[in-house]
Amino acid sequence: MAASDCILRRILNRSRHGSEKRSEVVCRETLYVLDVSRYTRDLGASVYFPNAVLTAADLYDITLSDLDCRLRVTLDPTLNRLVERNVLRCGAALQTTALAPGVTCTSFILVRVDVKDEEADVRVSDYDSLRWAASSEVSGPLRANRTLFLPLWNNVDYSGAAWRKTPHPIEEEEEDEEEEVKAHHPSVTVKDLRDGYLSKCLGGMRSAIRRQLIVRIMTKSQLLYYGKQDSNCRCPYRALLEVCDHTGSVCVVLWNSMCVTWYRPLKPGDIISLSSFRIKQLYQSECNDIEISVNSQNPAARIAVLSESSVVAKCRPPAPTYTFYSSKELQQRPHKSQCDVIGLLTFTGRAERIRRKDTLDAGGGTELLEYRWLRLEDGTSTQPIWVKLFSTSQPETHCKLCPLLVVVCTHLTVVQKAGGVFYLTTTMNTQLYCTGQGYHSEMSYRKARAVRVFLKWLKHHDEAHVQQSALIGGFFMYPPPPTSLEVYMKDSSGEPGFLKGAELLREMTQLCYRERRTFCVQAAVTMVTYCRRGEEEHCIFWTDTSSTIPPSSSPPTSSSAGGQLMSRPLLSPSASRPFKRKLQFHSDSPKKGPPQATLQAEPSNKTVLLFEASMEFLQKTSDDDDDDDEDDESSFVSCPACPDFPHIAVESLTMRYNPAHKDQQADAVAMGGRPTTSGVTFDSQDYYTFTLRVLSDGVVVSAIFLPQSQSSLLLPASLPHANTWTSILSHGAFSSHTHPPSPGDLIAMAPLLAKQRMVCLLEACHLGGDSNEVILTRAFPLSK
Repeated sequence: MAASDCILRRILNRSRHGSEKRSEVVCRETLYVLDVSRYTRDLGASVYFPNAVLTAADLYDITLSDLDCRLRVTLDPTLNRLVERNVLRCGAALQTTALAPGVTCTSFILVRVDVKDEEADVRVSDYDSLRWAASSEVSGPLRANRTLFLPLWNNVDYSGAAWRKTPHPIEEEEEDEEEEVKAHHPSVTVKDLRDGYLSKCLGGMRSAIRRQLIVRIMTKSQLLYYGKQDSNCRCPYRALLEVCDHTGSVCVVLWNSMCVTWYRPLKPGDIISLSSFRIKQLYQSECNDIEISVNSQNPAARIAVLSESSVVAKCRPPAPTYTFYSSKELQQRPHKSQCDVIGLLTFTGRAERIRRKDTLDAGGGTELLEYRWLRLEDGTSTQPIWVKLFSTSQPETHCKLCPLLVVVCTHLTVVQKAGGVFYLTTTMNTQLYCTGQGYHSEMSYRKARAVRVFLKWLKHHDEAHVQQSALIGGFFMYPPPPTSLEVYMKDSSGEPGFLKGAELLREMTQLCYRERRTFCVQAAVTMVTYCRRGEEEHCIFWTDTSSTIPPSSSPPTSSSAGGQLMSRPLLSPSASRPFKRKLQFHSDSPKKGPPQATLQAEPSNKTVLLFEASMEFLQKTSDDDDDDDEDDESSFVSCPACPDFPHIAVESLTMRYNPAHKDQQADAVAMGGRPTTSGVTFDSQDYYTFTLRVLSDGVVVSAIFLPQSQSSLLLPASLPHANTWTSILSHGAFSSHTHPPSPGDLIAMAPLLAKQRMVCLLEACHLGGDSNEVILTRAFPLSK
């Protein structure tokens, strides 16, 4: 039982005022959020929330604590937005918490809450040891007939300890009545099952098949969650396995709790035996074929993982085949063709989400798909392999992704764009394998010729060059937008979808955490600012005070990191002429261009990261590297009168990869991660802010502009141009044939932008809370 001074115990006792009737209670002392769990509602949700309009499919259980005991409550659906925008999150401190009684004497609903602005510094080493303030230690969801929780940010990954319980890798087969079985031999084949079912002459094929089928897993799909708000299925999961034996291939479907038990342990290449399963017509297929249905009951299927040597040689299934292509070969691959790739990971993008428009989720809305960008190099071409990696139901692997790992991606599809630009993206069967997970030494792809060629290149690759080009996180867009309005209009089918300022404001407020969207507006530039992160008080800027902004009925939004939407003009102490101040750099800084951060490898500390990464294909190894990146910071002084503009968010800046802080950096770019500056060297900390007045209704938008320079390590050099503001904004980069203008020169040229009507492309991403990132990627002038 909780201590007598337990805050949660006291407030729960106050819910009973000397009678059996329970009332709402309010706690004004600080409580902390230990856990946030998501699940889909079912048919009984209206019983728990009779007064709420249930428009969303999701419900959330919140674990609260006073650091002495803990209590699980359900979030009222009207507060779901707090979780969806990552305000109510693990570690958050709550100032005022109102709990309403649930339908049982020990259940409560969180109906009102005030979240502190600052991040709570809560360190509970093992909160599972905390006592419960009420009988809320139920393992599953509180308000739905579900057995498992969903991950917070997608419907593809698994979540919770139940998925980590691994069954015995090899089950002992029953002994024969006369003698012990020395080798496994199938009692039925794929051909037998297909012929027997399709011929309709063997009635037994339509009942449970209890004979032993021995097959090899060729592909494994991502998890498919089919939970619906109008269904009470307790474990609504299925997964597809393409398997084969020496007679043919067939689809195996794992249903419901069989996914929980067997999805993680099974991997492509494994040999398994199946018995006690059913044969069905292949689901949603035009061809007349079969599938094998594997369930935990009616009948209870049996699965066993077999070693290669335990199967009779003549019945041993064929090995999986791989189609590896190098970066040079991929440039000629047709659109939508499939491939496998291997490469050295040199850039890991931050996790973001986009809306899937072709499929509705359980609540009738569009599903949010989580993805990140990877850059792989294999030495066959100067053009790297770009992979748009969506979730593949491998959360443990995805969270460990960081530069300097050898990565293998299977079953990718090629996306060819205009101008010879291409990238790869995932399919339903994509699998990801990387250094440190123990897969490389076990998978048969290690014998492929393309893999051997890559490993030979890796052993002779310059490691100093690799570390200099290794980056992680930050704003990134690929393929880059067009460099002319004509091409952009053509790519948009002549319909760019211009938004009014008020419409843009409304769309921005609908963004969920790390959701990314592209917007297009017609606007005029009213202010240009240059500064460095952390030194915004020393910015230099130009503002057009002669411009007038019509009043708007839309209220101003709060200040945000990276972007701000307002319905009033920005107040500034500057005059209409540009402010020019001499930029003072260190003596070793370049004479022109923005201050640059340089990476200097420590010559005395020679690492063997690449050697160890390649060695994992032969044996399991662990990486141990203590290299530390250093940068040569440049400083400057400028106008002390700073205008009102949003500062760049830490999440918008690309970090130089530092092996000594790899866990900290990986957490910062993950969904729900904490931004960090400790021990971090940024690729560049210089940025420009453009204040744009939307021509349709005068709403003001402040957007960050990050021009690509010659030293950019992510994208190829830009096309030559005049390095005027018009050409820089059209290309999103400085010209590749000359040194970029200095910030002072660019601010001096800013008055040339006054009165110009421009088509502005904006990339918006919600970073959590009231923080929005708005990046100006292109601005095309309109003919007057």
